[in-house]
Amino acid sequence: MVIKGKAINNRHEKIIALIKSNGFATVEEMAKLFNVTPQTVRRDINLLNQEGYVSRYHGGAGLSVSTENVAYRHRRELFLNEKKKIAQAVASIIEDNTSLFINIGTTTEYVANELVNHKKKLRIITNNLNVAAIMSKKNDFEVIVTGGIVRSKDCGITGEAAVKFISQFKVDIGIIGISGIDLDGTLLDFDYSEVHVAKMIIENSRKVYLVVDHTKFGRNAMVKLGNIKEIDTLITDKQPPEKLMKIISSNNINLVIS
Repeated sequence: MVIKGKAINNRHEKIIALIKSNGFATVEEMAKLFNVTPQTVRRDINLLNQEGYVSRYHGGAGLSVSTENVAYRHRRELFLNEKKKIAQAVASIIEDNTSLFINIGTTTEYVANELVNHKKKLRIITNNLNVAAIMSKKNDFEVIVTGGIVRSKDCGITGEAAVKFISQFKVDIGIIGISGIDLDGTLLDFDYSEVHVAKMIIENSRKVYLVVDHTKFGRNAMVKLGNIKEIDTLITDKQPPEKLMKIISSNNINLVIS
């Protein structure tokens, strides 16, 4: 991945993960942890702050604001390997001849790719034109796209038309991605109109699969979607923090770690 001529490297991803896990990290502790100079860390922080991944503060970096997500073109490539492993895990537990909702998100798009490669005779309803384009390549898949307003930034479809369309169906599995999970189990996102559609997917799915990489645990976002108690299976790449694990265990949520 390249941003304005500068590559987002493995250390940058680790910095983002560290800050999303702890909320804040000092220049000194990051320099020690990654075995680089403080000057290198400051350059990393400046780049990541410029592109919206983290917020720069005196002496370190913290979480980005809760009102705006990282740009879609950046999110597609960030933590790519983790998202691919999650997608492979999802494909391994979904059976042929299954009906699905799939919502907006970069991880759900990787899920779509894996399903195309490994499954037969799926019926898919989606408000994600990228997912529709991927899955319509398979001759034995039936792909249905909601009506609504198409967002230019990510080809997601939102609005009341999308909500009403989804309300007409009851499917086997709803596959949703989100922007953050508060440690009290609250599911969070940045866009109210997108959340409204996701809520309807949860309501009209017999089972709900939540697909998130580990950086979403404890991540701040402004709009409440619901609670992790409403989902049946969480598919992720690392074990969630202890506080979330207690909620998962006490509510018999199936946890799949890719």
